[in-house]
Amino acid sequence: MSETQPQSEIDLDPVTFEVLRSSFTNLVDRMAEQIQRTCYSFVIYNRDFSNCLNDAEGNTVMQGSQDIAVHVGTLHYTCKETLEYFEGDINPGDVYIVNDPYLGGTHINDVRIMRPVFYDGELIAVTQSNGHWADVGGPAPGSFNIDAASHFAEGMRIPPVKLWDAGEFREDVANLLTVNMRLSEDRRGDMRAQTEATRIAEERLLELIDKYGVETVKTAFSESKNYVERIMRDRISNLPDGSWRTQDYIDADPNKDEGFVTVDVEMTIDGDEVYYDLSGSDEYVGNFLNSTYGTSFSAVIAGTKMFFPDVPLNSGMYRVINATLPEGTVVNAPEPVAVTGSVAGAYEKVMNAIFDLWSEVLPERAMAGAFNLEYLLAGGTDRRPGRDGEEFMWYDWMAGGWGGRDGKDGANATSPVFGAGLAVQSLEGQERDTPLITSEHAIVTDSAGPGRFRGGCGVRKGGNLLQCENSVISYCSDRNRSITWGSEGGLPGIPHGVTLERDGEVNEMGTVFSNIPISEDDMFVRPSSGGGGFGDPLERDPEAVLEDVIDEYVSIDRAKKDYGIVIHAVDPDRCEYTIDQEATDTQREYIRQNRGDWLRENPEMVAEQYRAGELSKLDLIRRYGVIVEWDTGELLERTTEQFRSMLKERSASAWS
Repeated sequence: MSETQPQSEIDLDPVTFEVLRSSFTNLVDRMAEQIQRTCYSFVIYNRDFSNCLNDAEGNTVMQGSQDIAVHVGTLHYTCKETLEYFEGDINPGDVYIVNDPYLGGTHINDVRIMRPVFYDGELIAVTQSNGHWADVGGPAPGSFNIDAASHFAEGMRIPPVKLWDAGEFREDVANLLTVNMRLSEDRRGDMRAQTEATRIAEERLLELIDKYGVETVKTAFSESKNYVERIMRDRISNLPDGSWRTQDYIDADPNKDEGFVTVDVEMTIDGDEVYYDLSGSDEYVGNFLNSTYGTSFSAVIAGTKMFFPDVPLNSGMYRVINATLPEGTVVNAPEPVAVTGSVAGAYEKVMNAIFDLWSEVLPERAMAGAFNLEYLLAGGTDRRPGRDGEEFMWYDWMAGGWGGRDGKDGANATSPVFGAGLAVQSLEGQERDTPLITSEHAIVTDSAGPGRFRGGCGVRKGGNLLQCENSVISYCSDRNRSITWGSEGGLPGIPHGVTLERDGEVNEMGTVFSNIPISEDDMFVRPSSGGGGFGDPLERDPEAVLEDVIDEYVSIDRAKKDYGIVIHAVDPDRCEYTIDQEATDTQREYIRQNRGDWLRENPEMVAEQYRAGELSKLDLIRRYGVIVEWDTGELLERTTEQFRSMLKERSASAWS
């Protein structure tokens, strides 16, 4: 017990409360500093991790200031499940490890390490660190196996296990886990970094207790949650009651005929609470793009918080937000259904759907759809001098564009909404760590969805592997067909997907594949989409379009087709262009008169023109609303029907 403050009749004054609340944030951020400075894997170094402070019941007291959104709502559940699992056998000096996605987690790559914190023999808190391990075993390097129907084909699933038992390190447990993972020493290094982060947090928490007293700190735990709850209830109560409903889509279920997989979200505001009902979502799909309950709940929380950016995040917010996530759907896949690709699948669709809903309630913060998270992974044997044939793992994600906003263009080349704190990985660091050469990394012209306020631009990245053997690549993404959408009249971005150039042939690989053999002569390129446009593109300021052409965000061709702005190049080397105002007026009127009819054109005739080279990919997407197999031009009838319906609702309905 503290000698500096009596423990009876604690009255937590506002100053003490603010000092302790800020100290809790600092405690968690110090965990982040520890991990980033001592981790072994490049993935975690680039901030694919999160930390939190939980109370003795597992409730989240504080998250870090730059934590990954997808982890936000899951650390709470993981902690509760672990405390329940070890109930009656929780001791000072224990440290637990778990990655089980069906116990409130995300996917098996997200490994959580937890340390119960005791004071005078009483459990008062749990410090928790979550890191995305670059590999946790399984048949595909990086543990992203698109062919997996269950977790048995993905990698090592870890239920709650003691790494330290009352202060004794369980070497046998650590070996059992890491020997089944690629680059085992890296995995052990990340394990040690995360464990040390929980120890540092424990140390800092005990310092606070010694200074303020255990009852004061416990009261601050409770008041921190109550504080967030009060703010959220106040904000929600000042909004109109009502219900809103929208959908977003995953490209396809590989076990069924072509057609979108629906993620259906209904939001109801009732008094000072928000209710989300995802019961209208389709059943889980036959690959790993499904979400678990914890992942989808996290998407609900993260999507909501985007519209309340100043509100701190802890379990107090969960008291105000309710979610119905029926088991058996794509947003709550049951054990043992594969879920490793959830963040690129159902998760981001839930978030983007919630953006759409809150854009109606808070139009001053409205935003169109954001690009889809994507991962490209490669592994094999490193034959560079000094590497002695050791195994390598290359695990990459890209930046992309966020949606246009009411009054402002979308953010260019930024992290995915799944993890706004993610860093863009250093190309030099990747090339030093793996036998990879990056051939290009640049903004993609015409990737941004056109709108009165255009979406942010996407990025193209290419490269190849050198001095390696037995190498394979895998890819996890989506929106090759359910293209990043615009709103309030805005138009979509571009399709995601990998292009592989091999033996002089260019092959469109799509957005989901695993363990494709790759040689030193094979070049791979993939673009990320820009965000969807917001508002009618025909209402965009011509001077803004001209600036986009000068910046190479928009081509002269798409300026005319998408915005109706006719621009002539005078001297491109000196960035000299002019707007032909008369031709622009004519072109804009032409588009205005015909764009409704274009969405009613016979899809097969449009597809035939694409196959003949008369129409481009963006013509099909933005003008005719037609989706085909991009390599063959084969019409996808059901997908086109759904895509057109979405375009009519989100775009055409707002055109004058």
